This record gives sequence, C-alpha cells and structure tokens, in this order.
Amino acid sequence: MPNLPVAMVPGHTAVQSRQTLRKNILEVTLDRVIHNLLVPDGEASMEAEHGARDIVLRGSLDEIDEYFIRHEYSDGLPIRPPTLERINEFLAYTDRAADEVLGIVLPDSRAATIWSIAVNGVMAGCRPEYMPVLVALIEAMVDPYYGIEHSGSTPGAETLITINGPLIKELDFNYTQGAMRDGFQPNTSIGRFWRLYMRNIAGFLPHKNDKATYGGTWRVVVAENEDVVRKIGWETNAVEMGFRDGTNAVTIARYTGGNHIGSVTGSRPEEMMPYLADAMVRQYNWQLLFTVGESAGSLRPLVFLSPILAETIAAAGWTKKDFKCALFEQARIPAWEFERVLRDWNQKAGWDFTTSAKMGRLPKVFNESDDPNRLVPIVWEADDFMIVVTGDLGRNSAYVFAHQGNLGYPTAREIRLPGNWAALRSGTQN
Repeated sequence: MPNLPVAMVPGHTAVQSRQTLRKNILEVTLDRVIHNLLVPDGEASMEAEHGARDIVLRGSLDEIDEYFIRHEYSDGLPIRPPTLERINEFLAYTDRAADEVLGIVLPDSRAATIWSIAVNGVMAGCRPEYMPVLVALIEAMVDPYYGIEHSGSTPGAETLITINGPLIKELDFNYTQGAMRDGFQPNTSIGRFWRLYMRNIAGFLPHKNDKATYGGTWRVVVAENEDVVRKIGWETNAVEMGFRDGTNAVTIARYTGGNHIGSVTGSRPEEMMPYLADAMVRQYNWQLLFTVGESAGSLRPLVFLSPILAETIAAAGWTKKDFKCALFEQARIPAWEFERVLRDWNQKAGWDFTTSAKMGRLPKVFNESDDPNRLVPIVWEADDFMIVVTGDLGRNSAYVFAHQGNLGYPTAREIRLPGNWAALRSGTQN
C-alpha cells in the first residue's frame, strides 16, 4: 500500500503531558486526518521486482557493489556477485529442486526458495558446502513458531544461530576461543547470510519495514563444543531441542542483548551460582512481560558456559538439569519488583500476581504467599533456561542473553545432507 495516507502525532504519546498531547492532536494530527479524507493521494505505484533468474547487471566489481547498495540488496559491505555459475555450485550441494518453496516469508510475503537461498549464500561469502546449513536455517525462519515478522520491532533484537553436530568440525566452525567473534568463514558468512536473507526476501530494510530503535548487525554462528559436552555427560543443545545425539542441527532465537560474565570463581557449583544467578537477573527488565504478560511462559534465557565452568559444575556431580534447577531457584526477584516492572514500567495498569494466578494464567510458584518480598522466578520452569557450552577452553567466563520471548522463540531444524555429500566433499562427484 505505497500511498496509504497517514496522520502522525508529533513526538511520542508516552512522553507527553495531557495538555501537549491534546495540542498536538488538535493542531497537527486532526488537520492531516481531514486532509487525508478529502484530498486523494497520487496514483499508487511500486517498482516491479526482477525475476528470480534475471541478469540485473553486467559490470566490474565496483559497479556491481554500487548497484547492490543503491538498490538496498546489500548490507553496506562488498558482496560476492551471485553469478549463475556460482549459484549452480551451491545448488549442487542440495537434493532439493531450485524452485522448491519452503514457505512464505513475512512481512513482504515473498516465497523462500532454494534458489534464493543459494543467491544470498553467494552474496554473503559462504562456500557452496554450507548450502545444507543455509536451507535448514530458512526452514526454521519460515516456521510461524519463530515469528520472523517481529524482526523489525522497536527493541531491534537480533537472531543468534547455534549449530550442533559433526558438521562443526567437518566445515571448520570455530567452537573454542572467540566463539562469538568474526574471522572464521563458516561462523561469519552464515551469520551474514541470515541478515541478507532477511533484507532481500523477508524485506526488513532500515527506515522501512525495520523499525528498530537502535538495532544491531548480524551475529556470527555459535558452535557448541560437543567434545566437552560429551566428556562431562551433559546433553547438547540439539538434543534438548528434540534431536538425537550426533544430529546436525541449527537453532535460532532472537535476543535483545547480552553480557559477558567474567571471572566466575569457585571450586564447586554452589560457590558459582550466586554470581551466575545474579548476572541472569540483571539482564531482564521489560522482557519479563514474556514470562507473565501477553505471551506468558515464552521467556527462554540463554547462557553460554565456557568449558572450564561446565567441567567444574559437572565434576561435582551436577547434570545440566541440576544446573537449570539451581538457576530457577536462585535467579529470582522480589514479587513487588516484578509487579512494578509490568504495572508501572510496562503500563499494565492494575496488574498483579494474585489476580493472574487466580485466573489460571500463572504457575503456583508465582503466588505461594501474599508477602510482597517473596522471591519469584523469571521463567515458568527450570527447563526454560537454555545452556550451551562453548568458548575459550581456559577461561572461567559465561555469557547471558536477554531473550525476546515469543517474538523470536527458539526454533530448530535438522541439517539434511544431500545423498552424494561424501562424493561432493571428496571431489569425486562428476
């Protein structure tokens, strides 16, 4: 609807006095409403999009980069030209038909095709053998459970991709020191692919469908250290997402931010937990509405544990479930503060635990007494916490992410390799 008339209220209504708001509406907005009703806008027009296989430009690398930036196909960095030859190299690494539609991607309602995945994979600087990973990611993206349409909302939350399985080593993902740092081709280019696909297919463009207040850039793919996970007898993230151990899988979720938790000291988990639990609580404020608000029970905090922390916790006989239960018991805040966050700071007038619990909207743990100082958890149950072991082998650090609830709910897909994968990787494929 390119010529949809809009009557704006100057500024933001939440930071205006009643007098200022009334003045703005009567002296500015109302006139525009009347104008929009009485004066027709110009004829609607939208620039036709190129066909999937159209050759849009022939030229030098500089000319191609300039064209892609000018037409908003690029993230502002140089791209690798998606020539037919390179696209076909990517298509060779999947058994899926090039025109197969995996789903419709909001908000622009374009078809997510195998072809478009290959095109954006080339542009992002991926290698052809990453194609099965890219396909799995877009299968997760189009799942309504994930909620890709919320990617351009006010908080500007960014997607984090985690990967599990033998492909971590086969494709040379970094899963030790600097696990969240760019500089490793699979981690970096696949992370960039995600954001390019959101731009070019979903349609999230800054100042248009992407309305993030601040936003951020793409995140590199984080690979779990499965060697350490198996050594300590814990489950991988992929197993907890419903896959068999050893399955190649990707998990996506959207986070508003995070924080590095340095120097977690203690020779036993009981000594570490107060620091880790406090760090967890400090990441959450308005996001608590995903625990008890409109999308109650959808908050899924994520913790990265460095291998040395995970090993120390497991050495005391703690399972991953034990660690989650300890977080559930200790990562708590006073009930009055939780209520204030929703009622006073998130404008949920009259909201309280007692009423919501009586209506059956909350687990009993949130309303075990009427003591306003009682401590309540930030999630519904211990399994809502997500734990991934990754990072520097010699550092006692953790990283806590603030989740965006159902506006980017954790969603996973298996990475399915083509039938001729071994031949392709060995170079014996004709």
